[in-house]
Amino acid sequence: GLDKGYYVKPTVFANVNNEMTIAKEEIFGPVLSILGYDTVEQAIEIGNDTEYGLAAYVQSGDLEKARKVAAKLRAGQVSINGGGGDMTAPFGGYKMSGNGREWGDYAFHEFLETKAMLGYAPKPAAE
Repeated sequence: GLDKGYYVKPTVFANVNNEMTIAKEEIFGPVLSILGYDTVEQAIEIGNDTEYGLAAYVQSGDLEKARKVAAKLRAGQVSINGGGGDMTAPFGGYKMSGNGREWGDYAFHEFLETKAMLGYAPKPAAE
């Protein structure tokens, strides 16, 4: 088995701001950083103020507002109100979280070579 030193216990960090390392780095583990905000616009700015953009989460009692916020977040995947995974939806990040997509139809593009052929095209024959 793995040495227990490799595991991170579930941890919540309160009073975090975007200047802190814990807010800037992409952490994989049961870790939650809490950053306060006064307006929805400020929350979107905080969410986008990162070099990364793998996933984001929006929670709201107003689904239409949650969708508007989700559309403004620079992340490859946004889960609204705890929406679960979907292997047919494209998965991948923005910015330093990577390019390309896995899962669903978009994943096939990683295995294709696309060619553009440019040049003279004859006029179609008169009908």
